[in-house]
Amino acid sequence: MADGAPKHPYHLVDPSPWPALGSLGALILALGAGVGMHPDLFGPGVQKIVASVQWWVIAPGLLLIFAVMYWWWSDVVVESRKYHTAVVQLGLRYGMILFIASEVLFFAAFFWAFFDASLFPGELKQPIRTEVTGGVWPPKGISIIAPFDLPLMNTLILLLSGTTVTWAHHAIIEGNQRDAVRGLLLTVVLGACFTGIQAYEYLNAPFSFRENIYTSTFFMATGFHGFHVLVGTTFLLVCLFRAMKGQFKPKQHFGFEAAAWYWHFVDVVWLFLFFCIYWWGAGKAPIALH
Repeated sequence: MADGAPKHPYHLVDPSPWPALGSLGALILALGAGVGMHPDLFGPGVQKIVASVQWWVIAPGLLLIFAVMYWWWSDVVVESRKYHTAVVQLGLRYGMILFIASEVLFFAAFFWAFFDASLFPGELKQPIRTEVTGGVWPPKGISIIAPFDLPLMNTLILLLSGTTVTWAHHAIIEGNQRDAVRGLLLTVVLGACFTGIQAYEYLNAPFSFRENIYTSTFFMATGFHGFHVLVGTTFLLVCLFRAMKGQFKPKQHFGFEAAAWYWHFVDVVWLFLFFCIYWWGAGKAPIALH
């Protein structure tokens, strides 16, 4: 390395404080959340403090995590323009594929819970199911959200956003910065529309989280998907700013590719949610929300 020329195509990351600070932020956030849910966890003195600040007790951990995310990812963006060779990009692709695979298993757990309860609501060997669900699905007394109203609208929005992000991808490959920015801007706007519609749906939902197995699995599955849409929208918003600065090149734009893969994954999961939970899972229950 005496001549300053690299001897291999790999990127050896410089020492960084962000992993340690991120771990510290996660610890502070976990402690704050624990105290928020159980104010008496550390005694009456702490309980009085928690009662006065309420859920602001998680603010320090969240702020530290968000700060680490911003500075750490800013470093990665700078590194990507200098050190992400073809070999490094290949490793990053494998890493993103494994991450999405783990996300698939994450959502599989929620679908498993939903189908386990919905396919056998009155199983004879488990009389508690009949007691809880009334032997039907959705459980007796539940009025559902009309699947072909707001959920269908959100389905069309996500499908459209999949085409706009693909448009942006092809524009980057062709070196067309203007269309790349346009496609990303439309995708971000569509993602924000999806989040707004789902928030309205939740605020006007005819049931709450704790009512029964239908409501809890509904909110867990659709709520975590909504969180993923929010994360994906933020991911694409960062890509939009980078595209506006001309940082994506036809042969070096993995940051955008990773965001696009994640967004397509979110699209596919929503299709399963719409068909399985909103449509099929609604059964013959009365419709409350149009």
